[in-house]
This record gives sequence, C-alpha cells and structure tokens, in this order.
Amino acid sequence: MADIAHPQIVQGREYGTISQARWWRGHLQGSEYAWALAFCIPYVAVFFAFVVYPVAFGIWMGSDAALYPRLFDDPIYWQTVVNTALFLGIAINVKLFLALLLSGFFMRRGWWVKALLMVFVLPWAVPALPTYISIHWMLNGEWGLINNLLWHVLGINGPDWLTTRWLALTSVMVSHVWKWLPFWTVILLAGRMAIPTDIQEAARVDGATGFRMFVHVNFPLIANLYFICTLLSTIFSLGDFNVVTFVSGGGPADSTHVLATLGIRYAFDLAQPRLGVAAVITALPLLIPLVIMLMRKFKTSQVQL
Repeated sequence: MADIAHPQIVQGREYGTISQARWWRGHLQGSEYAWALAFCIPYVAVFFAFVVYPVAFGIWMGSDAALYPRLFDDPIYWQTVVNTALFLGIAINVKLFLALLLSGFFMRRGWWVKALLMVFVLPWAVPALPTYISIHWMLNGEWGLINNLLWHVLGINGPDWLTTRWLALTSVMVSHVWKWLPFWTVILLAGRMAIPTDIQEAARVDGATGFRMFVHVNFPLIANLYFICTLLSTIFSLGDFNVVTFVSGGGPADSTHVLATLGIRYAFDLAQPRLGVAAVITALPLLIPLVIMLMRKFKTSQVQL
C-alpha cells in the first residue's frame, strides 16, 4: 500500500513552490511576466556573450601554470612591470592634480572662460587614433614638428624623442595626460559646482578666501570624488594600449611597453596568445583590489558629491 503524505507536508511543499514562483515573478502576472522576460533575455544573452564568455575564456587560456615561469624569465616583462608602475604612479597623479587645479580655474565667471573650456575639451573629444599618430610624427627626430621648430626658432637640434627609453616613456605619459586631462577636469569641475553656495558664503564670512577656502572647504568636500576619479583612471589606464601603441610603438627595442601592449606583442607579434593572456593576467593582483575599493567607496553612505 502506497504511503499517504501528511497534509502539513503537502501544504509546506505547495507553499514552497508558491514562494519560489513569487520570488521569480515578483508582482508580475501573465503577459506582464512574459514581456519582462522578452526584454531581459536579450540583455542577459549579450552579457554572457560579450562579458562572461570572454573573461572566462581568457582566464582559461592563462590558467596553465607553465606559462608564468616563461613569462618571468623574459627581461622585457620585468622592464614592462616597471614601466607600468611608473606610468600609473606618475601620469595618473599628475593628470588628476592638474585637473583639480584647472577645475578651479574654470569656476571663474565670464563668457571667455566658457569658450576656453569648450576649446580645452577638444583634445579629449577627438578620436584617440589620429591624435596619437599625429603626436608620433610630431616627435620624429628628423622631420618632426617639434624638432623643426627648435631648429628654426632657436637654432638647436632637438632630442631623439622616441629612440631612448626614458624620453619615449616620458613622451607617452605626457601624451596620455594631454589626451585625458580635459575629461577629468570636467568631472572635477562638476563636483566643484555641486558644492552648496551657502557653505562657501559662510566660509567667506569667517574669513576663508583663496587658498584657505580651497584647503578647508572645497577640497574636503570633493576629496571622495577625487579619490574615486583616481581609482577609475587607474583602472582605465591599466588596460589602455592606445597611447603606447601609437606614440612609441613599445620601442625602442621593446623598452616602453606596458602590460596591455606586452600582451599584444606576445599574442600577435610572437604568435603566443596564451603567453599574452598570462602577461595581462599578472595585472589582476593590482586590478582586483582597485575594483574592490571602488565598489566599497560606492556603497558607503558617506560619499560626498
């Protein structure tokens, strides 16, 4: 004789099934639930196709432990690690510091300031590829614009900008700062404009003007924004290969590569895609803490502006 389930057990199972259905459906019923699925499924498919799959495939390609001894034995890799650290440590901080100063300048009143801001934003607005290629030819040691100006105006021979490691790396960093400085200036300018005017007026009544106003009032109010911009800029720049590829090309003698361009060199120039992925994966110990700090900063309730 078959066992008869206890009525309470049956009711518990039915309640669990109903609870799961409510969890999936929420308050949507019938056609509303069908339309919700119709709108969500394409986005989920795109997310898995262009985010989950590439990341998982890349991690799988770099999962072979034998790749990393080969990578660490390459002197160019360690040179690249130094270049990446210098690029992030110097270019990012110089760029954000200048953006902070210029955001204060563009807070001035007057139509000419607004017109100047519009011109100032143009380097960021134009595409990166023609910009960096133009800079590359401007820095050419023989017929570049800068060396020709030095010869015709001052009568001196300009340096070979792209044929020595440190000059080429400096040129890369200056190009990066010049390209992205307008963007971060506008972000910090928006942060400054969001500061309540009554706070500034009260500070002026108390005698805070000029530098004291900046140190004791303005900067503390946008300090969190400045820190978030620094984290974002570091994350973006860690994966940016455009400036090195098109300004120095990684030269001379592969001495100005960063991790992003070194991965491209291994994958395409040397036809070792797994080693290229492994080179990029070595940036994860830096990238993951930055992303965690960024997410924690977004979650905190005390973030200002």
